[in-house]
Amino acid sequence: MIKGQLEKLGIFTSKQIIKNPSPAELVEHAIRNGEGKLSQTGALVIKTGKYTGRSPNDRFVVDTPDVHNEIDWGKVNVPISREKADAIFRRITAYLQNRELYVFDGFAGADKRFSLPIRVICEYASSCLFATQAFIRPTVEELEGFVPGFTVICAPGLTLNPELDGTNSDAAIILDFEKKMVLIAASKYSGEIKKSIFSVMNYLMPKKGVFPMHCSANIGHDGKTALFFGLSGTGKTTLSADPNRNLIGDDEHGWSDDGVFNFEGGCYAKCINLSKENEPDIYNAIKFGTLVENVIMNDDTRALDYSDKSITENTRAAYPVEYISNCVIPGVGGHPDTVIFLTADAFGVLPPISKLDKNMAMYHFVSGYTSKLAGTERGIVEPQTTFSTCFGAPFLPLHPSIYAEMLGERIEKHNARVYLINTGWSGGKYGVGKRISIKHTRAMVTAALSGELENGEFELDPVFNVLVPKAVNGVPNEVLSPREMWADKSEYDKTAKELATRFVENFKKYNNMPKHIIDAGPKG
Repeated sequence: MIKGQLEKLGIFTSKQIIKNPSPAELVEHAIRNGEGKLSQTGALVIKTGKYTGRSPNDRFVVDTPDVHNEIDWGKVNVPISREKADAIFRRITAYLQNRELYVFDGFAGADKRFSLPIRVICEYASSCLFATQAFIRPTVEELEGFVPGFTVICAPGLTLNPELDGTNSDAAIILDFEKKMVLIAASKYSGEIKKSIFSVMNYLMPKKGVFPMHCSANIGHDGKTALFFGLSGTGKTTLSADPNRNLIGDDEHGWSDDGVFNFEGGCYAKCINLSKENEPDIYNAIKFGTLVENVIMNDDTRALDYSDKSITENTRAAYPVEYISNCVIPGVGGHPDTVIFLTADAFGVLPPISKLDKNMAMYHFVSGYTSKLAGTERGIVEPQTTFSTCFGAPFLPLHPSIYAEMLGERIEKHNARVYLINTGWSGGKYGVGKRISIKHTRAMVTAALSGELENGEFELDPVFNVLVPKAVNGVPNEVLSPREMWADKSEYDKTAKELATRFVENFKKYNNMPKHIIDAGPKG
């Protein structure tokens, strides 16, 4: 049956088609094929070649009449013609002829009312292992008569010709909403599979009244849900994997009229400088069935060196959410009580924690400020200041105002508390100061989630216009005041003013934003 379905796509093969194999089978095939090796913990370790992060300049959306007026075209959503997309599709299907193929059928979306059936067709067993661990795995009953709502065709071994194919490099990630298909060529980096489906969900969910979010989510023992928004490297996975709370998911969620649900069935954690002491849940999840990307391994002992960034700082591990002992299955929770925006400030001037009223919250959500960390995208070797609208601009096909309005409505309706937490630098900018300790960040997160801060005193930061708590249990008072952490106070003042000005300049592009939201931002 699966062979006939692939032939309808133009993929003909005389070799074996392995459909929904178990993780163990996929590991066996990957080792047999020379795709990777086992670590001493049993995890499959692979190298992804020159593509060790997402390649945003190689991402395209097929420009067709049915989506032309909906897509927010620009640097993120770059159009490609139907003709060029179809030509690349034919190149990919021709390349896959007579190859052994691996197929994963499953779902995106833990709430069955909104779940999207997806099929991932893979050249490599390791890519299929990623899909198996990253998405929601089907039951035997769900596989009967399975019809994919979207199909991903992943051919990392095929390199394109920019002159012939109309691409920017030898790689391409093409979203085709008309044909309900994603094409991936040349990149073996698993994040392209994951984020392509996230982009699809960001297009489909608002049409169903669901707010799609680039955030992690967990639940306290009191039954209250919390959200952690932030770009890669800001701490979503680390902070949501809290031994004192139950994990819903680490990266992508929807907020419906009934509450929050995970889009995924797994986690894709950064591994750089991973330690059992600071991140025990993630450390212990790297075992048999986990896919590890670009972490250096000792050939003799098979021990992983998480501090080695010689390939990339964007080292990764993909594992099913149930590898976290206190996860929630299925990944659903109630309406959030607390919303946390995470940013990694490389200027070293933002307060480590601040409270936001509704207008401040909308300002910072629309701004989406952080520093892109090394390795998360090709070409980034040190932190770069970025404003990523809604903390997820690379994955938003629709206009940002649609997502911003959905968040604002939900914060107001459900009376959620909102905090901005800086997981970046303190005492100086990147290269001078130090990264704020995970211990202190966890203490601040705990104070925010418990409601402890609501009864405390706050001061309005005169530059960034946010409410900074005077005290947090477990955090030295001087840490709460970034200016106190700088040896040169005049240099702090200068740097803080520079960042505030960048906020103001960036926000000018939102020329239709209400004045009360503009006024809630920093004072440049």
